[in-house]
Amino acid sequence: MKKILLFLTIVAGSIICTPASAQFRVNVNIGSQPVWGPVGYDHVDYYYLPDIETYYYVPTRQFIYFSNGRWIYSSSLPYRYRNYDLNRGYKVVVNQPRAYQNYSLHRAEYSRYRNYGGRQMIIRNSNDPRYYVVKGHPKYYNRGRD
Repeated sequence: MKKILLFLTIVAGSIICTPASAQFRVNVNIGSQPVWGPVGYDHVDYYYLPDIETYYYVPTRQFIYFSNGRWIYSSSLPYRYRNYDLNRGYKVVVNQPRAYQNYSLHRAEYSRYRNYGGRQMIIRNSNDPRYYVVKGHPKYYNRGRD
């Protein structure tokens, strides 16, 4: 019995005395997300918009779409999508580098969300206080960012 107690004491002591070496990194970009983005995400790299087969890159606030055999980066949607409602269209969060390079996969996987509009809560309509830092939110509070 003494050996078990001694063993448990040594194990407990080594656990307590071992310095924590784990690193924990949180990357939050809620304030950078557009008001038409879906709620529920602390970090977003890209949105894929299945209705118009276009990406939106949150860090640079640019749309990325394929045209004439190449990917175009633009601060606005192309003219052909001028009537597209970003508030109602379905958005898929894609957190991977250069998401548009997996376009064929995304197109196949998320095609079921085409014309799915209006069934996704967006940041602009959220009453969650964490979204008040998003510029354009009705309860926007910039905390000295502007």
